[in-house]
Amino acid sequence: MGLDRLDLAIIALYLVGITLFGLRFRKRQRTLRDYFLAGRDIPWWAIALSIVAAETSTLTIISIPGLAYDTNLTFLQVVLGYLAGRVIISFVLLPHYFRGDLYTAYELIEKRFGSKLRSVTSGLFLLTRAAAEGVRVYAISIVVSIALGTGEVASIAIITLLTLIYTFEGGLAAVIWTDVVQTVIYIGGTIIGVATIIHFVPGGWAHIHEIAAAADKFRIFDFTPSFWKPYTFWAGFVGGTFLTTAGHGTEQLFVQRLLAARNLSQSRAALLASGGAILLQFALFLTLGVMLFAYYQAPSQQFGSPDRIYPTFIVTHMPHGISGLLIAAILAAAMSNLSAALNSLSSSTVLDFYLRWRPQVDERGRMQLSRVATLMWAVVLFALAVLSLHRVARVVEVGLQIASISYGALLGVFLLGVLTRRTTPAGAMAGMLCGFATEVYLWQFTPVPWTWYVAIGTAVTFAAGWAISRGPSPAEFAGKT
Repeated sequence: MGLDRLDLAIIALYLVGITLFGLRFRKRQRTLRDYFLAGRDIPWWAIALSIVAAETSTLTIISIPGLAYDTNLTFLQVVLGYLAGRVIISFVLLPHYFRGDLYTAYELIEKRFGSKLRSVTSGLFLLTRAAAEGVRVYAISIVVSIALGTGEVASIAIITLLTLIYTFEGGLAAVIWTDVVQTVIYIGGTIIGVATIIHFVPGGWAHIHEIAAAADKFRIFDFTPSFWKPYTFWAGFVGGTFLTTAGHGTEQLFVQRLLAARNLSQSRAALLASGGAILLQFALFLTLGVMLFAYYQAPSQQFGSPDRIYPTFIVTHMPHGISGLLIAAILAAAMSNLSAALNSLSSSTVLDFYLRWRPQVDERGRMQLSRVATLMWAVVLFALAVLSLHRVARVVEVGLQIASISYGALLGVFLLGVLTRRTTPAGAMAGMLCGFATEVYLWQFTPVPWTWYVAIGTAVTFAAGWAISRGPSPAEFAGKT
């Protein structure tokens, strides 16, 4: 069927509208507190939706249905771990972030272990977040090239440029409030997609359920005692718990949003509420994949890759108008995730590195520098996305693998800081290097599923850092915070 002028008009209207909406916040950006923390005046519910949006990218919307199409609903075991991880962060890490006027997650590390380890942890975040985000931006090209027929590089460039415009001008306030709008758009669009598929399948939901049940597509729990399967209950729940504790608790992308809350209780409410929303969201995306399986009843290889199934269905089978809305919904997720990455990478670059060497720069100079850093990272992510073309398989798993190789080392160091008093800066540094090296080895040279990477890396980092340390730390953590 393809897209017609109505679809293209809806997509264009969304792209222009969300960019202009984000630009409304540019006049509020007078200080770094405004630009990177939105003045710490964002309500908890908006932060919750922004966390969900930051956790959701194009690869989530197109690859999670593809995963369910090929397998079943066992990925929800990972999502249950996402909920457990949020509870741990709320009571173990969040209280420490609200002791003092912190702007980045890695200032906490400096308070405990000194400036050198702050640089290492921040640098590791910049490296792995950029690599993982490059894959996420690449996923945009899959959708846009199918929908609009544009070249993949041009597709990436268009979305990157439009996202850069409002992130560059509006800072975190623009990022969060556009996230709220975009979350409503892509969730609403997905619900419309589900309803449309039910309408298209003869016999409706009853027939879909019959086909899917016969193929064991509704299976959620897998208690197989195998270390080598990525989506058993043990690997999924443990892996999801460690992945979220590390990502949302130590990575600037998420900590920055939590620090934008008015106080600790609102920050905690935002994080916990986002957990319920993310569970419902992943259940929706996975169910969509099961329904697509019942509709097509064909191997995913027929589409080139599982990630192309949902975009192909939208373009070739959805009624005009709805197909344009759904493409706009997928682009909404892409732009919200990209804007989050740009702002967090910029804040860590400026605050964790540049201003520690040039603290004398005035507020106007700091704002200019922050915008330059945002522009620089947009160019870097565009380049990484182009390099990812045709080099990845199922993009959601590739993105999670790349993120996971640093998360264990980061989480291990943070836990050494908040749970121990005897760990020394040298011990923490050595433990972090051991944990990171272990995760890289697991990723490149073993068949260990990615769901175990963070748990193993955290354990190695914590154990090595504790064992290598000798004597009490130079200053008690409680005394410094």
